[in-house]
Amino acid sequence: MSDNKNQNKNNLNIELDEKIADGTYANLAVINHSPSEFVLDFIKIMPGVPKAKVKSRIILTPQHAKRFMKALQENVHRFESAHGEITEFGQPNMPMNFGPAGEA
Repeated sequence: MSDNKNQNKNNLNIELDEKIADGTYANLAVINHSPSEFVLDFIKIMPGVPKAKVKSRIILTPQHAKRFMKALQENVHRFESAHGEITEFGQPNMPMNFGPAGEA
């Protein structure tokens, strides 16, 4: 019985509502940081459209940013092990230094 109580304390119930479950498409990420947080802006850019909108902003502590990086690296490794190497295409022809650098 006590093992069951300890198990329940370690479980996390995560709720995913329908709107969030649909996801949001983004094909560009801009990352800025300060001493206390990392700000990840996910953006959808379309060919021939001179304006792009931030579709989602995620703010992480430096510790969570590092955990996120490691988790993403591990998942890319697993994906490539199952499906082959992901090839990188040329970067979009746009400056990557827009917006405030190093501020959150």
